[in-house]
Amino acid sequence: MKKGFIFDLDGVIVDTAKYHFLAWQNLANSLEISFSEEQNEQLKGVSRIRSLEKILEWGNKTISEEEFTRLMHEKNEEYLNYISKMDTSEILPDVPRVLDYLISNEQAIALGSASKNARVILEKVELISKFNTIVDGTNVSKAKPDPEVFLIGAHQLGVSPENCIVFEDAVAGIQAANAANMISIGIGNPKILHEADYVFKDFTEIEEEFMNNLVSAKKV
Repeated sequence: MKKGFIFDLDGVIVDTAKYHFLAWQNLANSLEISFSEEQNEQLKGVSRIRSLEKILEWGNKTISEEEFTRLMHEKNEEYLNYISKMDTSEILPDVPRVLDYLISNEQAIALGSASKNARVILEKVELISKFNTIVDGTNVSKAKPDPEVFLIGAHQLGVSPENCIVFEDAVAGIQAANAANMISIGIGNPKILHEADYVFKDFTEIEEEFMNNLVSAKKV
């Protein structure tokens, strides 16, 4: 049976979270707002606008709309500078093995990411050809935990939601997959991602037998 396998990008295929952190930290420092890695965790899967709003709330700061727009642009330019230097060495462990397994078994593969830079990143790490379709921040109007990004991905793959499997590293992404009635697989900390149907530290823990079972499984 053909299934739809939908992958988040940041923290699942590549770790660009570190670049978001550096860019947000520099922005916060320019506003004399302290910004920790713990706070950065709260920005995972969150839009750029909402992320800046949260940083301003943490620092109890108010800025003009013009300044807000300027800072968002500067943050994105700094982030783009970081990812322009990315290469295949930044692919997370065993991601190509899992993608190649799905391709060899003729399964449908989509990217479902809030990032507007998803295509650029996939090109940099030479994985873009492995995806049948890409749904990113340019295609969606509702952020996770709304399931819109995954439902669009399923539709573009021509696979019903209950026959889709989502790989996510963020709580909001797991909640979005569950809301879409898809099998949710957390990549990361099981204490954080406990709402997922399955959780693995990374793809090195995912064995071929498990993948075989996913291909034949259905969301109950």
